Amino acid sequence: MEDADSKSLQGGPKFDVKVSKAMGRYMVSTKEIAPGEIILSEEPIVVGPCTGCKVQCLGCYRPLESETYFVKCPRCGWPLCSQTCPGLGQRHGHTIEECLILQKSKSSSLLDYSNLESLRLHLQAIVPLRCLILKRTDPSTFNIIWDMESHNDIRRNIPEVWNSNQVNVVNRITKDWGLVEFSEHEVHTVCGILEVNCFEIGQGINIRGLYPTAFLMSHDCVPNTNHTDEETNYKLTVRASTRISQGHPITLSYAYTLQNSLKRREHLLENKFFECHCKRCSDPTELGTYSGALICPKCKTGLVLCDKPLDAESSWSCNNLQGHCPGYSIAARSMKLLLHRISQEVEQIDLNDVEGMETFLKKYRNVLHPTHYLCFGIKVSLSQVYGKINGYLIYELSNELLERKRDLCTEILKVLDIIEPGYTRIRGVTLYEIHAPLMILLTRDMEDQSPAKSELRTRLREVLKYLTEASVILSYEPENSPEGIMGRAAKEALVQMRDWESIVGKL
Repeated sequence: MEDADSKSLQGGPKFDVKVSKAMGRYMVSTKEIAPGEIILSEEPIVVGPCTGCKVQCLGCYRPLESETYFVKCPRCGWPLCSQTCPGLGQRHGHTIEECLILQKSKSSSLLDYSNLESLRLHLQAIVPLRCLILKRTDPSTFNIIWDMESHNDIRRNIPEVWNSNQVNVVNRITKDWGLVEFSEHEVHTVCGILEVNCFEIGQGINIRGLYPTAFLMSHDCVPNTNHTDEETNYKLTVRASTRISQGHPITLSYAYTLQNSLKRREHLLENKFFECHCKRCSDPTELGTYSGALICPKCKTGLVLCDKPLDAESSWSCNNLQGHCPGYSIAARSMKLLLHRISQEVEQIDLNDVEGMETFLKKYRNVLHPTHYLCFGIKVSLSQVYGKINGYLIYELSNELLERKRDLCTEILKVLDIIEPGYTRIRGVTLYEIHAPLMILLTRDMEDQSPAKSELRTRLREVLKYLTEASVILSYEPENSPEGIMGRAAKEALVQMRDWESIVGKL
């Protein structure tokens, strides 16, 4: 992985930072790191609204568009949730320095509170401004930011990206707000640094954070780490999800791992400005997960795979090479149009609509591979909805539907073992989800018949295995998050299960 000219730089106790022509700066482990072990934990340099976010409080980032009442900052006139917002004057909120700059620039005179779309566009300039303010207030921290990759040379040749930043950030700061102390080059560079290096924070709250060290992790579509962030101080904690050998790169995924290579590589090129050549992206089968495979419409048994996975314009062909297929091929453009059309159908499905999701899977069972990313996403949703909504509460499910939930979880876990192995959030949730149908089916079998002691012990051990791993993985999640709450439930269920095991052992 390391080029001949790479060199070791100062890093943390569990990693060094190396440099290569191919990868730039990247982290490598200085020791063997066990699954679940913390690699780094740090607070962000800056926090604030994502590009394309909805209107939110500048102090605590509470969404405001659905609120019947919110206030304007009495000094600068920008939106706040209240005059007593806990983020006022705080380092990771609406600071005094920022407020004074926005007040002096008379920026609020440009805000149209009757036009939400216009307000959203103005918020795009807030995080770049917060970075630039550090040039004045904290030069050493600003230098950390300035040393990050911006990919200006690439971004300048993408008119949609460059022009959007020019209008909504560069012109806003240097012209509309009159902050001439910052050059257009500086503002564009900060925009690039944020686009390339930021982490999204929380779940669905539309904020991002720039961290002093975490950005050094390199990308892989099968990452060996996962991370969580805290609600109060936005601290990011990175843990190993698998065992990482000494000298091995420490990686995360900049793309959504559950998507197929076509979508992931498209996202990485458009948003992170590089082409991924990892093992998963290079393999037409995506390491045997078939996340992008179609079922051949001609022979019905072969799979339609990308001929050249690292070429976005490559054709796709049936892999049935035994002479049974008359030959089937589809152009890249046609494949993208097909996926776009089916994706639109998926987006129209309510993720609490069990019948709608099952209908989709039946409709495309002869078109998409069972673990195609569009089917897989639906199956993940179904595995979590069965047992939780009216009409499908867990103890009301028939044996058939309990077996359906169990089988969905089993299929999901097999794929996750490949694309998100180890201690990952989605794996922990799925391990927890599978224990309930297994336990209820066992209980019903015991009521209807008396399973042999050996079978009873085997099935109990299986449930214990899933619950034990789920409780470990989910214990790393923030305490009040849905996953953290699920982790506590897993621990409570474990206590009950061990009581059961003790009773069975005495039979």
